Amino acid sequence: MRLGDFEFSLKELSGALGDFGTLLPLAIGFIVVNGMSPGSFMLVFGASNVATGLIYRAPMPLQPMKAIAAVAIAQRWSPDLITATALSMGLFWLLISASPGIDQFIARTPNAVVRGIQLALGISLGWTGISMVRDDAILLGLAAVAVIILLNRGGRRGPSALLILTVGVGIALYRGAIPDPLFHFSAPRLAPPDIALAWEGFYRGGIAQIPLTFTNAVIACAALLAEYFPKRRVGERQLMANMGVMNVASSLLSGFPMCHGAGGLASQYYFGARTGGANILEGTLEALAGLFLGTAMVTIFSAFPGALVGAMMLMVGVELGKFTLGLGREVWPVVLATVAAGLYWNLGAGFALGILVHFLTLPSAERDPGNSNEV
Repeated sequence: MRLGDFEFSLKELSGALGDFGTLLPLAIGFIVVNGMSPGSFMLVFGASNVATGLIYRAPMPLQPMKAIAAVAIAQRWSPDLITATALSMGLFWLLISASPGIDQFIARTPNAVVRGIQLALGISLGWTGISMVRDDAILLGLAAVAVIILLNRGGRRGPSALLILTVGVGIALYRGAIPDPLFHFSAPRLAPPDIALAWEGFYRGGIAQIPLTFTNAVIACAALLAEYFPKRRVGERQLMANMGVMNVASSLLSGFPMCHGAGGLASQYYFGARTGGANILEGTLEALAGLFLGTAMVTIFSAFPGALVGAMMLMVGVELGKFTLGLGREVWPVVLATVAAGLYWNLGAGFALGILVHFLTLPSAERDPGNSNEV
């Protein structure tokens, strides 16, 4: 069904679920380890997805901020600290989005560095996917890869993600992950954020998140949007402002820090998403799952086959890596430096080293804003 700029179909739904593999472990960690309310978590995430789809009218990924999530889960942060950190991160990105010099800084970012960030993400996702397949069920993972390639061949985008997730849930239920009761209303937990905890969370996890968000969720994501949807230009400043508003709102609803991401966008596009209808479909399902499945959802997804998630991540890694094809040989030192530092340390380090190598390898006459992030 088509309603103006929005399409509601199995293809859009499949695309919406394309980055499920990235969300799944973080959602389980926040709920099981940190004790966040399943209702609050999924309701906030779902509402944010619906709002994002309506605003952008194009696929726009949302994920928990990974660096913060890793620290919060490892250190067993309280739900109050997680929620308060969303407030401080929201205020930070609102402030940066309003900074007068941010556009000029982004304009000076070399395209080779952006492509290097995307390649580093692709390699990271692909390697993680291979590891998940290897550690779980190799034949199942290979079968999933074959299904994805078959349904997506010739430029088509069949509902492969939807099919794989359906099979995965079936396997989880077959393994005995049948909660009792299955349906249980889980009321969202609403509480105002603690200002003191907001700055504690910013210091303990937010500072490490900033370079990852700036490179992946802002610069690389904007470049990928321009590649996929050249007629729906979304600027970096708009992405930052949206993340700012989204995180402040999340903190008021006992939510968690969220951001966009190039990997999530590549996932959604690869598996079929083309309009904001993908986000609306995904968000509606997430909100309903949070309200009426609650902990049952966590039980089912905890038993979800890792090989299927790994297969999806592997194919998305290939999708991200393809954007470096066709780059001239003269920029590959910049790309490789970005990738090497991004994989060995983090994307922030990759971004910094890529910028340095770019200016060291250019003739002085060419070191101007003309070599910018124009994609």
